[in-house]
Amino acid sequence: MKKIGVLTSGGDAPGMNAAVRAAVRCGIDKGMEVYGIKRGYEGLLDGEITKMEWHSVGDILQRGGTILRTARSPRFHEDNWIDHGARILGAFGIEGVVVIGGDGSFRGGVELAKRGITVMGVPGTIDNDLGYTDYTIGFDTAVNTILGLITNIRDTSSSHERSTIIEVMGRHCGDLALHSGISGGADVILVPEVECDINEICRRVLEGQATGKGHSLIVMAEGFDMDSSELAKTLEEMTGREARTVVPGYIQRGGSPTEKDRLIATTTAAKAVDLLYDDEDSKAIGVFNGKVVALDLQEALEVKGEFNRDLYELSNVLGKGR
Repeated sequence: MKKIGVLTSGGDAPGMNAAVRAAVRCGIDKGMEVYGIKRGYEGLLDGEITKMEWHSVGDILQRGGTILRTARSPRFHEDNWIDHGARILGAFGIEGVVVIGGDGSFRGGVELAKRGITVMGVPGTIDNDLGYTDYTIGFDTAVNTILGLITNIRDTSSSHERSTIIEVMGRHCGDLALHSGISGGADVILVPEVECDINEICRRVLEGQATGKGHSLIVMAEGFDMDSSELAKTLEEMTGREARTVVPGYIQRGGSPTEKDRLIATTTAAKAVDLLYDDEDSKAIGVFNGKVVALDLQEALEVKGEFNRDLYELSNVLGKGR
């Protein structure tokens, strides 16, 4: 290939800039022209495409977010607009695109691939909800950001002798809640993958109170089947102890990426460029057992993630109130 594009799509994730940097510089090193597509698929439809140079990605490795910007694109769900996007790429002579994003971004890539554009998917999402890869770009940074919040909130929760519910991101995948919760010493972790009724939650908090525990921390994924405010209200009624809800929101997305996220971003994006250079078919790049791997893009989307039930059970043991 002579010309390739790179875009970031969907929710931003720390490490996306590291992936953009690797894609641009590895592409140029192989003698290809590399074009940055602004604002994901939405920017593609509007022709926001700029040629990137080696210096275009200088001093971005340590920065969160994405210099290419990102956006949701409702238009890109319609066939006529997807056709338009493929024509735009053709007008620039771009034969392949590195798509850095999550499930929805990859599905958009599948549609482009059907129209003759080779797409290499690089997993960029803090949710860690792509089943074909062990880790996604941004997950490690987000977990550490949440862990810092848990540590700070613990001080106030303990001082005021209250129950605190920390609602983290994760609509369909509870990995952020599980990893940050077990690392932060949460008493209860609530995830979409495991049912837990209000009586069980209250019982566990009451058990802690009975042993003299001065406060309780509950880490809850946003996709858990219960409203956090209603949970706080019920906890107050059942335990007689004040309960508060903390929702970190977009704080979880930002910040300088960790070493792990920078390395995953760099190696997966570099692999994507290698595959484009070798004229491979569309692939999803990921990490499995410590190695960078590539799967057929459509097949990768069909891989179901396995929730770490053993780690969840361990969290229940460690959080017992005794």
